Amino acid sequence: LTKVMTDVVEHIIKTTGGHVDLVVATHEHWDHISGFGQARDIWTDKSRLTIGEVWLSWAEDRKNSLARKLRSERQALKIALHAAASRMRLAGDSARAEEVTNLLGFFGAVSTADALEVVKDLSENLRYCTPKDEPIQIPDSDVKVYVLGPPPDEKLIKKYNPSKREPETYGMDAMNNYLSALQPTLSDTDLETPFDEGFQIPLHVAQQMPFFQQHYWGEDAESKEKDQEWRRIDGSWLDSSSSLALQLDSATNNTCLVLAFELGDGDVLLFAADAQVGNWLSWQDLKWKVNGNDVTGPDLLRRTIFYKVGHHGSHNATLRELGLEKMESLQLAFVPVDRKMAMKKRWNQMPLNELIKRLNEITDERVVRIDADIPAKLSKRMVPDKLFHEVVL
Repeated sequence: LTKVMTDVVEHIIKTTGGHVDLVVATHEHWDHISGFGQARDIWTDKSRLTIGEVWLSWAEDRKNSLARKLRSERQALKIALHAAASRMRLAGDSARAEEVTNLLGFFGAVSTADALEVVKDLSENLRYCTPKDEPIQIPDSDVKVYVLGPPPDEKLIKKYNPSKREPETYGMDAMNNYLSALQPTLSDTDLETPFDEGFQIPLHVAQQMPFFQQHYWGEDAESKEKDQEWRRIDGSWLDSSSSLALQLDSATNNTCLVLAFELGDGDVLLFAADAQVGNWLSWQDLKWKVNGNDVTGPDLLRRTIFYKVGHHGSHNATLRELGLEKMESLQLAFVPVDRKMAMKKRWNQMPLNELIKRLNEITDERVVRIDADIPAKLSKRMVPDKLFHEVVL
């Protein structure tokens, strides 16, 4: 991956002559900002590459009180989930531990915070964007940029899934309860265990005793249930870990920077990053006054001709009625997804088949996936390259 990202930055330098006007980092997830860490030496070599401006979400601003609160909550949950994954492995539940570890992988083998710091240092012109900003005019062009998200609203930030027919699946109350349950195990002092300490057998000791090896970890030849793991409850309290790992992933996704680029003719290019439900819902109430006319969030959606599909085409990153169905001008959709990798990670609904089908219907089969061949209707307008896809609209 380091070589790939190095090749990417080398190509950027060659194409731009060593100067990039603007770098945008959407949010602190490994698949969005790892390249800044993997190719750090080139990005930071100002003799070869200079950056005019850097844009980040307000949620990355350490001076913003809500941003600090959200970051603190995510960090606490991340630490707890790493501990939970270790406990699962000790308890023999390697499959579920892998699920949690896969989701924690979005934060990278090397700290995503380090990669984000590289981004912040690329230019002295650092901007923390908010939906309250006036449309940003790109110099020497007829392009305006609208900041759609994330919303500076804690409730919307924490709204990850639709709730029309069923209650929310995840919430910070669940996280706090989980942390309270996990904390005693980190120090091996749980005052609420059913037996006094003198009557307990530590897990690592039980694993060495023949009786427990046979009846709790091994196979019982005299039982119809050969695998004896069903007897154990030592890790049952960790059942919610996978769900809470998803919550951590979503909590970070919903802080992502969403931008709409309005071209001179009124067409719009929408880059939704990994925005989830609450982020999308907040766009419905956005309004700007431009040259005496009102421009709204729904209006920008109606004029969208290009959509970078959110979060690899997952189930909760593209709204239906208030999202895709409003994109009546949509001509092209890009889906950055690797189906084989998603299956390996057990993300079986990524991308969501129903979403891909609807995207193809609306765009007349002009949906580009990085894990698939170029669509037939784009064959004359796309230039294939090992590093990127280039298409003429």
